[in-house]
Amino acid sequence: MKNKNIIVLGQQDWESAIGSNNINIAREFARDNKVIYVDNALDRKTLHKHKDNVLVKKKLAFVNKKEIGLEEVMPNLWILYPSSIMESVNWLPEGMVYNFINKINNERLAKSIRKAAKQLHFDEFYLFNDCLISKGLHLKELLNPIKYIYYSRDNFSTQPYFQKHAIREERELIAKADLVVANSGQLAQIARKFNKNSHDIGQGCDLSLYDPSKTTIAPEMQKIAKPIIGYTGFLTSLRLDIQLIEHAAISHQDWQIVLIGPEDDTFKASNLHNLPNVHFLGNKNPNDLADYIRAFDVTINPQLVNELTRGNYPRKIDEYLAMGKPVVATKTEFMSYFEAFCYLSTNKINFVAMIEKALNEDSSEKQQKRVEFAHTHSWEKNVEKIYALL
Repeated sequence: MKNKNIIVLGQQDWESAIGSNNINIAREFARDNKVIYVDNALDRKTLHKHKDNVLVKKKLAFVNKKEIGLEEVMPNLWILYPSSIMESVNWLPEGMVYNFINKINNERLAKSIRKAAKQLHFDEFYLFNDCLISKGLHLKELLNPIKYIYYSRDNFSTQPYFQKHAIREERELIAKADLVVANSGQLAQIARKFNKNSHDIGQGCDLSLYDPSKTTIAPEMQKIAKPIIGYTGFLTSLRLDIQLIEHAAISHQDWQIVLIGPEDDTFKASNLHNLPNVHFLGNKNPNDLADYIRAFDVTINPQLVNELTRGNYPRKIDEYLAMGKPVVATKTEFMSYFEAFCYLSTNKINFVAMIEKALNEDSSEKQQKRVEFAHTHSWEKNVEKIYALL
């Protein structure tokens, strides 16, 4: 596909600190097409709770001026800051009131998108939706795109926030899509129950930052003793097994467990903060993460096994492997895909044994094979599959 117009929807802001598949896909689309990336519309709850946040203030300024905010962040790619405030409706029960107000939210968002499309002369366009569920429920009808593509990259059935409305709504979105693409075979299989035109396109990864030859060990890591067992990413109890990490830290007090990323409330209150060999280093700039991973002796992904993780493709695995690092991860249905290049564990005792094995077996030959495998995945190949399916 070349010289087309694409509007990209998603749950995450362009300025998201934890990165997003959606952002990477939008960048790749923009290589040969014109793209509008729709930032998360401001809602009343966010405005009330985070009114001093810089991004919230920026969005509110566009709302107060009653004008759309369009910023060109790279050639052919614009960020749209919608000019309306959304009503916070997720707490409402199913029924006419919820449906009525949520339809209003969709209409407000569609109005901002139409204005941006007109300003940039997007006379016709493709609509790509990365899991913007409630606020995106009616956008296909309201915007009338050439083709509507829904992107599935998470199983939301176990997440409390999505229990009330979004599970039902996502099924509706999948059913009405012209094409559904998923980043794992498991998610594609789930989507296929509601739309036969659902396909696994795998996971892309931007590995340009993860080149061992171009990284240096972050100064903060130089103060930590070896061996270092490390994790990077959102520290959320919905996905990660806190007890698994705790068991590893207590079983081997000579290991230094380094956890990098923002924490949810459960992690903040966990006993991990009381263990002297567990180091919480906080959130880091994505551009600097490779310098931290460079210092790890073993990387880990201690996932819980649940509906959320079973078919999930963790991008960090490719990032770890691209740095040549041994990876120890919980064995989930999807992680079997990485079995030839990762150490997969089935319980906390086995998890520790796998870390021991990874430390003992590492070699330059293994490191090179990990790097080569990681580089078989890229956003370019990912997006090429979307184009081919369209």
